[in-house]
Amino acid sequence: MRKIIAAINMTVDGFCDHTAIIPDEEIHQHYTELLNNAGVILYGRITYQLMEFWQPFIKNPSGEKSMDDFAIAIDKIPKIVFSHTLKNTEWESAKLANRDLEEEVLELKKQSGKDIFVGSRSLIIQLIKLNLIDEFQLCVHPVVAGSGLPLFENINDRILLQLVKTKTFDSGAIILYYEPAGK
Repeated sequence: MRKIIAAINMTVDGFCDHTAIIPDEEIHQHYTELLNNAGVILYGRITYQLMEFWQPFIKNPSGEKSMDDFAIAIDKIPKIVFSHTLKNTEWESAKLANRDLEEEVLELKKQSGKDIFVGSRSLIIQLIKLNLIDEFQLCVHPVVAGSGLPLFENINDRILLQLVKTKTFDSGAIILYYEPAGK
């Protein structure tokens, strides 16, 4: 059975704000490897549209190897987008979900293949509430944003996590790998 892995960047104070975090070459390389070893990534509309930033780098590489490699990885990974407003996706490797999140995820979990990554804050929150996340990969950057969108917003139940490993980057960012306690 495939695992559902919530992988997201955040600040030390718990905010998911892409403008507060500046990933370096090492972090781009990490996420390139992660995407190359994933089966599919799930996005909400907002994050999906933010990730469209990478599309031009496929035809017009930046010359920065880590960014260009990431652009290739994000381009080729299958993406499922959950949106009530999008009518289609511009990305060939993306499709709109045709079921609700819980049904889609339960069906994906049953299939054979590589793990399923969730890269949107809103989907992570919904999947936490459905108790469907098997692993959290929280990349905490050494930045205090002071405000923004908190990752664990509107979570009413206590969730115990077990730290299974860490990965530290030269920039001071650290990935905390957690599994829900008791899984």
